[in-house]
Amino acid sequence: MAGDDPELEAIRQRRMAELQQQAAAQQNRSQQEEQARQAEAQKQAILRKIMLPEARDRLANVRLVDPQQAANVENQLIRLYQSGRLQTAVTEPMLKELLQSMAPREREINITFQRRE
Repeated sequence: MAGDDPELEAIRQRRMAELQQQAAAQQNRSQQEEQARQAEAQKQAILRKIMLPEARDRLANVRLVDPQQAANVENQLIRLYQSGRLQTAVTEPMLKELLQSMAPREREINITFQRRE
């Protein structure tokens, strides 16, 4: 290798640096994915602890229709639990009430027709 072209050696060094960066980026992504999986597992464990089965079923149905709203409800319930404001297990009627309170208000639109004679 001592007789190699300096330009070729520079190309090898750049390629080696690129490969090392790619490996570091892949490892970082793997760590982030693992942290996300652990956070989701903790979140689900809390929800199982604080919600009755019928409330979890209803939330699963909401998730099918509106995943963002379901995530918002889950986060709200977890915040209530962690702050100590959730004293009892969440029942289906309680979940319905929470869903209604978080639903966007729809404006009623009235259309009137005026006839010209």
